[in-house]
Amino acid sequence: MSTPLAEARGIVKRYGPTVALQDGQLTVLPGESHALVGRNGAGKSTLVNVLTGLQAPDEGTIRFDGEPAPPLADRDAWRRKVACVYQKPTVVPELTVAENLLINRQPTGRGGLISWRKLKAEAAEVLATWDVHVDPEARTADLKVEDRQMVEIARALSFGARFIILDEPTAQLDNREIERLFTRMRALQDSGVTFLFISHHLQEVYEVCQTVTVLRDARWITTAPVADLPRAALVEAMAGEAVAERAAVAVRAAVAGDAPVALEAQGLTGQAYRDIDLTVCHGEVVGLAGSSGSGKIELAETLAGLHTPGGGTARLDGRPLPFGDVQAALKAGVGCVPRDRHEQGLVPGMSVGDNATMSVLERLGRHGFVGTRRKRGFADDLIHRLDIHAEGPDQPVSDLSGGNAQKVVMARALASDPRLLVLINPTAGVDVKSKESLLSRVDSAREDGTAVLVVSDELDDLRRCDRVLVLFHGRIVAEHPAGWHDHELIASIEGVDHG
Repeated sequence: MSTPLAEARGIVKRYGPTVALQDGQLTVLPGESHALVGRNGAGKSTLVNVLTGLQAPDEGTIRFDGEPAPPLADRDAWRRKVACVYQKPTVVPELTVAENLLINRQPTGRGGLISWRKLKAEAAEVLATWDVHVDPEARTADLKVEDRQMVEIARALSFGARFIILDEPTAQLDNREIERLFTRMRALQDSGVTFLFISHHLQEVYEVCQTVTVLRDARWITTAPVADLPRAALVEAMAGEAVAERAAVAVRAAVAGDAPVALEAQGLTGQAYRDIDLTVCHGEVVGLAGSSGSGKIELAETLAGLHTPGGGTARLDGRPLPFGDVQAALKAGVGCVPRDRHEQGLVPGMSVGDNATMSVLERLGRHGFVGTRRKRGFADDLIHRLDIHAEGPDQPVSDLSGGNAQKVVMARALASDPRLLVLINPTAGVDVKSKESLLSRVDSAREDGTAVLVVSDELDDLRRCDRVLVLFHGRIVAEHPAGWHDHELIASIEGVDHG
């Protein structure tokens, strides 16, 4: 067996109490395309950060060509070993292709000034060496995504790196562009380039990779030749055998067949999703599942008033849903738990009571004056209903644990007695007990006749749903009624075609 081009062993990375990677392992052989797969939160990004020298592991070792990885401070040495082409471009859009290729190492002429003639010639040589057909004088912002990716790959190769990490490279490409990318990858492999290919779309792994490594719950699970791992087995490894056969909770009354429709969307189209038709009835919980680039969060945020779609309509109880106006959406009957409680959900300098009641101040007073006693009583009631562990309404919300802070965000969403409750990653970053408490609020809202839309990467959040819609590349591709199994849902999320 040849010496691995890149090798990670026993990688552990912690961020405070959070263990982002408990047992990261990877062995990439020269000249192969090696897939790294795992659900959101499996540890893929953390492993890439360690592999590229952006962060030091707390434990474990990284080796290239059998030699220890360079010191973290020696960026030039790392560039000669490995490079990552991310979903978001790392090129400077206003510079030309040539300027981006040779940034910070431009050839100089007399007097130490940049020689633009040499710059263009050297850039053209780099592009020709790696068969990248792009005009060196073109403005990088004007390039198609696939050409920009190839410029980034050529830049990495020009430093001497022969190990290229591609992070979700097909997320913004159409089918023909994806096929062209794969053709270029195969040609570069023949020239001695090695790839680590990270994708949520498992069918691509089978098209372009020879080996696959699976991470789950921040741990290495398996590494195997792609040809020896059937798709069902790969999904099973990502889902976890212990949970793959566990059915969704189905011990509940089915939604009444004559339940009135609360939310009805038709042909909704935005930047991240298109042609979305969906309904949610009163007393129904509908889940939205999909990978990080599926468009599920953007769709939910649109329904909550954060964005304006390019086309289509949405009605709540027969009335047009206001787009692009959170206050108007709130008045229309929409309550929302946003995706990030720190950035979007809480005002850290305010108290628990102020945060919980800020969406219903007009109910607590007249003409802009809020009755302190009434507000305090309302907040006390919310604290009791949500089982928020706080000293009282006056305690600063910044003093609370993650679970209790998230309960405050949920309390505010419920305070207005919404007819539609939009929950985006409602249990992210909370402990098990808080998670169960938050999910029990979903059950209570359902019993009260509220229409609930749950958008989550957590399968446990989706088990409360009467049905789960799966988005893939911005479209709804599957619907799973209550009673689904983990491997079935994950197969839809990852785009596996079971034929």
